[in-house]
Order: sequence, then structure tokens, then C-alpha cells
Amino acid sequence: MSEHPIQGLMKTAMENLKEMVDVNTIVGDPVETPDGSVIIPVSKVGFGFAAGGSQFVMDKPTTGTGEKEHPFGGGSGGGVSITPIAFLIVSASGVKMVHLDENTHLYEKLMDFAPQVVEKIQQMINGNGNKNQNQNQNQQGQTPTTEVNITADKLDL
Repeated sequence: MSEHPIQGLMKTAMENLKEMVDVNTIVGDPVETPDGSVIIPVSKVGFGFAAGGSQFVMDKPTTGTGEKEHPFGGGSGGGVSITPIAFLIVSASGVKMVHLDENTHLYEKLMDFAPQVVEKIQQMINGNGNKNQNQNQNQQGQTPTTEVNITADKLDL
């Protein structure tokens, strides 16, 4: 069975896209600063690809050879989107990820802070110190309360 013309279009487009993007596109080449830190850019890569074609039926054959193949028309294309999202900084003090999107940075800080919150909640549930205070407040007709202080400086915002 002979190769369909659209296969050639798709193959060419995919090969060219493959040449455009490699692993160094997502995690860029490291850059060393004078203080000895190494900065590595991290990017988000998106791909788009399309191919299509059509064969046309002719009323009268244009060649005298009696070919049964119909004329083919088609096209293909693709695109790549590269968006920087963060920088990975490796220094003597440790490894740090600096996000360019502030929402990602906030979510990362909340995830870093989550174990401390869980630990505080466990201490409140298991702790006896607040138990007596809550019983005294209950006897006096007050609603028992527990104070939890979460400040922005703990989140390092």
C-alpha cells in the first residue's frame, strides 16, 4: 500500500517540532553568578499541531494513463509556546525556587506551612492545658475559645 500524501505532511511537521524543543528548553542551561550561586531557569512548554487534507474527484481525468488517484490538497502546521515560570537558585545557603507567578508562590508557602498547622491542631486536640480553661468558661456560660495566631511573617510573604 502506498504512502498517503498527508503522512508526509505530518512527518515533516513533527520532525521540525522535535528539533525546536529539547530538555534544555524546559530546564534551561545553568548560569553561575559571581557569588558562586547557580541559577537555572524553568519554563512551561506547550505544543500545538494540526494536519488536514482532502482529495478531489475530477469529472474528466487530466492524464491519459487512466490513473484512479484523485488530486490531493492539504496542509499541516504546528506551534510551540515557551513561558518562563520559575528560577531554581542553588547557593551555599541551600536550594530555593523563585516562582514568577505570585499565586504559585503563595500556594507553595501554604504547603510549607501546612505541617505546622496540623501539629498545632494535634496539640490543641491532645493538650490538657486548654481543657480546664474551656470547662471553666463553660461553667460561667461563656463559649469556649482557642486562640490560634497565624501571621504573614510566618508565611514569609
